Amino acid sequence: MDSGVGTILREARNRRKVELSEVEAATRIRFRYLRAIEDEEWDVLPGGAYTRAFIRTYASFLGLDGDRLVEDYREGVEPWHRADPVRSQPLGDRAPTAPRGALFAGLAVLAVVAVAVAAIVAFPTGGGGGSSPARPDRELLRGREAPSRAKAPPTRSEPGVTVRLTASAEVWACLLNAKGKPLVNGLILEAGAEEGPFHSGSFTVSFGNGEVKMLIDGREAEIPATSSPVGYAIDSAGKLTELEEAERPTCA
Repeated sequence: MDSGVGTILREARNRRKVELSEVEAATRIRFRYLRAIEDEEWDVLPGGAYTRAFIRTYASFLGLDGDRLVEDYREGVEPWHRADPVRSQPLGDRAPTAPRGALFAGLAVLAVVAVAVAAIVAFPTGGGGGSSPARPDRELLRGREAPSRAKAPPTRSEPGVTVRLTASAEVWACLLNAKGKPLVNGLILEAGAEEGPFHSGSFTVSFGNGEVKMLIDGREAEIPATSSPVGYAIDSAGKLTELEEAERPTCA
């Protein structure tokens, strides 16, 4: 069904003599998504709240009424694509998926680096002057200066939860903190791109597909390998709860 949304946007862009590459740089919406909107090739787009966010952002950039165009799309196009907007996308138009073997190898390297960093932090080497890290402990055992030294109170970490995102293939992402502030503001992440770590009392997050690794307090969350949009709430204990489409953040 032709909603006319793409035609309106293309004509407005041409009147302003703006190239799609300029729109891509200003809005951070991928060129192929902008072209698909103008050509009204809706199967190329993620669908649902994600496509509506792209239309609203593009229209606002051109000085148009984004809410009106989103409503035109919602009434004229969206009912035909609600079943599974991303899965109906032609295979040739989908973003390339990183080979699984290369992905696992990369994750293994990251794990080794993380272990090495943790070991350095846990067992620091001595500073300059050749002093031994164990010397203060030996002095205390011999009773030197023990009466004048007070044991430092344990450091208390800020309450909440920490989240880090790593894209394993191209993925749209929107991450809000407990106050609803966008930390990843509706960005399309390339394969290998990282965002975070972020710390907050809780989070809500949306992804255009399942091609993303999410670490919650250093533990990998279980995100299904799906081509459909997904969204989650993360509470202060790090518990992950899947959200319905209407509950997912859109960063729009």
